[in-house]
Amino acid sequence: MTGTSRSSGVSAGGTAELLDRHSAVVGLAARARALVEEFTTEAAPFDRVPRALLDADFVPAAHLNVTLFFRSWLEGCEPSDVDTRPLVDRAVSLMRDGMPLHDVLENYRVGVFFLWSQLASSASQAEQPLLSEVGLPLTKYLSLVMARIASACVEEARTRPWDELERRRGILDALLAGRDPAAWTNGEPAEVGESFLVAVVRLGEPSPGTLTELRHRIHDLPGSLLRRDVGGWTALIPVEPAADSAAATAELAARLGPRAADGTPPSLWVGVSHASTHTAVPASFAEARVVAELGRCLAREEIVCRRQDLRFEYAVAVDSSARHELASVLQPLADQPVLAQTLDAFFTNDCNQNAAARILCVHRNTVTYRLLRIGELTGYDPQHPAEAMTLSAARIAALLESKSFAA
Repeated sequence: MTGTSRSSGVSAGGTAELLDRHSAVVGLAARARALVEEFTTEAAPFDRVPRALLDADFVPAAHLNVTLFFRSWLEGCEPSDVDTRPLVDRAVSLMRDGMPLHDVLENYRVGVFFLWSQLASSASQAEQPLLSEVGLPLTKYLSLVMARIASACVEEARTRPWDELERRRGILDALLAGRDPAAWTNGEPAEVGESFLVAVVRLGEPSPGTLTELRHRIHDLPGSLLRRDVGGWTALIPVEPAADSAAATAELAARLGPRAADGTPPSLWVGVSHASTHTAVPASFAEARVVAELGRCLAREEIVCRRQDLRFEYAVAVDSSARHELASVLQPLADQPVLAQTLDAFFTNDCNQNAAARILCVHRNTVTYRLLRIGELTGYDPQHPAEAMTLSAARIAALLESKSFAA
């Protein structure tokens, strides 16, 4: 009896220990999924993640990686080819779109280190012992997935006409830099358009798949040239030399204006500028970058943005020294959120105090008092037309600064 009791006790204790460990691993996996779900490019700790990771498909890919890794860890078996196929296909797609294989694989290292460091820094007491166990299973998982990605990308490079892709990127780079693209055209300059709509894509928080769909829509336009850059994408879209800029922009907006199921626009912006000749491309490229960044920082409702529709904002944005100086005008309101909110409501409603009062749910006299107080603190009276212009410019400059405007 005594021996039987002791044996049962050990068995029960071992089972309980296994159950506790399983529960801790499941809890860690849930926290990893929650961390991915909270992903946003503008809030800590994600603002420290390299821009190369911020592809529209990052979240679903990260979710799948978390699911596959923790499942393989718990079950002690590696994911099948079918399990990892979406990850491999995504990597091949990124390489087709211009991301070097080195960057595709490096993103795995950076992403895993970031996620695991966040989990480790907030691990519970029950999760702490798991941190010493994770090295081997995580190494096995990463080696397997990265090997499958590398193999697929090498096979893609072997079977795909990469010389043609490289040639098209060479033409685009030459045009953007103001160089003659003849060295990349194989003696056939006619295949390069005479004039272009220069389009620069900047990202906010696009929903999964939005950016991939947008790239494909641009890539499918006849004669278009496309490349990935630091903050998004740049494209040259051929148009007729005498094409109307507004009409060409409207046509592009119709093609590139996908809407989510609930009718909200995707969180990305396309700055456009018309270059009527090859020599005009670099200046149009610079203009399109500024406009795209304005769309992102000001969260414009329009997906496709032009300088003609943002003249005042553009003037504030292009001079960095003036932008910094203007932003400092509102510094006295930094610790006065109610006054800052009132100023925003006042300008958003075309300097109409009644409309601002309705938005703020206060009496009109309260708005008047707050505007007077803003004038006292900043030295600029919002109710005086000339001084209101300075405050309006300062408001734009401050918003650009807070959103890390970088053309």
